[in-house]
Amino acid sequence: MEIPVQAWYEAIFRRRSYRKFKKIMLDVDKLGQLSSVCDNFRPFPEARSVLVREPAGQVYRGFLGLYGKIENAPVYVAFIGNMDSPRVQEAVGYTGQGIILEATGLELGTCWVGGFFYPEEVELQIPIAKNERVLAITPVGIPHDSFSFKEKLMTGFGYFHRRKQLSELMTGSPKKEWMKTALEAARLAPSAVNRQPWRFLLGDNTISVKLNKGRDTYKIARRLDCGIAMLHLELGARYSGVDGKWTFPPDSIACFVADSSL
Repeated sequence: MEIPVQAWYEAIFRRRSYRKFKKIMLDVDKLGQLSSVCDNFRPFPEARSVLVREPAGQVYRGFLGLYGKIENAPVYVAFIGNMDSPRVQEAVGYTGQGIILEATGLELGTCWVGGFFYPEEVELQIPIAKNERVLAITPVGIPHDSFSFKEKLMTGFGYFHRRKQLSELMTGSPKKEWMKTALEAARLAPSAVNRQPWRFLLGDNTISVKLNKGRDTYKIARRLDCGIAMLHLELGARYSGVDGKWTFPPDSIACFVADSSL
């Protein structure tokens, strides 16, 4: 499917994580739209998404770290990767974030859940191939009007809402206006415990996504986080009128090569 660049780019600035939802079922049309995007947004063959049209039940692993637990989400989306691929994590991150931005545009709440769910429970509800694994899920629902004190502290006003300055994340200087827009969009990408593991190496008309020297935490691969940042970066570039393609050099997670010299 063709990426709805403007809608998803604008959703970047509205998206936040929700864990509490209203006890109401979702609009049928919105569910149909989200399901269609899950089925058709397949930019990488090793990653796919499945809308599960029932509550997660025993899927969630109790409390999600510091945030509490998921409450009342009527459906969820499973993000599935083919583990035979060396780039499966970034492919799932990129693909899954597209679904989350689509849900945001539909005024639905979501939350990346990577280390606090039971993949084997998900596999009881959807078909999974032998070489596939459920790497993450997101609840989907109508966001609750109120937030717990802990949610406000951790996601609204505290440490986990902050982002590093671009100067801390990049090597080189953006030589084009589209690069500035792309990098700012990538800077706002969510990541596990807000670790922001991506670093950007800037060329004349390229931006490479690299890993920092940290380690995986909460059972979530940093490469999956980088896949989320990849989609944000591409949306920023394309919103600026610059198309491009992803290459996968051995010394980087990926490299965005612009088609235009703008």
